[in-house]
Amino acid sequence: MLTSQNIGVTRCEDSAWWALYTRHQHEKTVAEMLSAKGFEVFLPLYDSMRRWKDRRKLLSLPLFPCYVFVRGGLNRRLQVVTTPGVHMILFYGERVAIIPEAEIQAIRKTVEGPYRVEPHPFLKCGERVRVTRGTLEGVEGVLVRKKNLFRLVLSVSMVAQSVAVEIDASDVEPVAGRNLSGVIPAGQSVGAGRVREALSLCG
Repeated sequence: MLTSQNIGVTRCEDSAWWALYTRHQHEKTVAEMLSAKGFEVFLPLYDSMRRWKDRRKLLSLPLFPCYVFVRGGLNRRLQVVTTPGVHMILFYGERVAIIPEAEIQAIRKTVEGPYRVEPHPFLKCGERVRVTRGTLEGVEGVLVRKKNLFRLVLSVSMVAQSVAVEIDASDVEPVAGRNLSGVIPAGQSVGAGRVREALSLCG
């Protein structure tokens, strides 16, 4: 019997994002077939130049290899798992693993903007920052340094995957309440120097 609490959970799941684990190099095929079945699908891609001895080619590759994100439609999950190329739906315990809306929207803003995006090892170290201007304004991630470039690392925790986008360090600010140890003492300000300290440790 459905209680008011169960109904609330069901409605929440109807609009929530969840993840599929697919066969290697079947992400695009799975996404296309699910879209044709009426599912709302999100498959973030990035451009990568691949070189062979005789040629070069710009490829559009999945940011999260072997993962496709789906919104709602859990009552039709049989249609999903019987789709060729799908291995399984990700679960957290006995429930379908829900992907936070903020994580999906952060990735969407990044891939739809004029940025160079690429996969990045999943991490949690470094200073957590918020973008203060541009099309990524409001997006939060971890700021790291690779050589002379600053990158904002965005993560989807449920699938333990991250992506990195190049960004100007002047366009971010530290998120209050976070530092390398996870806590900023009450009343202590956090400036650009703290960000650069974190970069020197993680870059």
